[in-house]
Amino acid sequence: MRWLKIFLVIVLVLAAGAVGAGYWGIHSAVKGAVDLAQEKHPHPGDDVAALSAYVDAGQHPFEKRNRAVWALGRLGDAKALPTLKRHFDGKPCDHEKRLCQYELAKAINQCLDSLPHRPQGPSTNAEDYEPPRKD
Repeated sequence: MRWLKIFLVIVLVLAAGAVGAGYWGIHSAVKGAVDLAQEKHPHPGDDVAALSAYVDAGQHPFEKRNRAVWALGRLGDAKALPTLKRHFDGKPCDHEKRLCQYELAKAINQCLDSLPHRPQGPSTNAEDYEPPRKD
């Protein structure tokens, strides 16, 4: 019985460490996106404005702009909604020509969660944004 208790304590400590590492990883990735956005489009004290400006700036690669979209979703601030909605059309994704519609849909929904009377957001079913197959 004593070994079982020790084993359970070890498992709980490892699980807590894994959860902590996950949160730290997400926090670090958001901070990296914010730092890049603040460097390119300074808005001191307003990370949402810097990320929004980065998303809107067409001179940045789509991959990095998509990371800024993701970061806006993680921040979950309704101030990001105009920028996110401006780029969302719900059509199938084409990552070579425009921002990822699936990532935009997720970010919009995460920002809508901060509103007191949450309106309906776009679908977050990844299949809705898959490009048509070329057979």
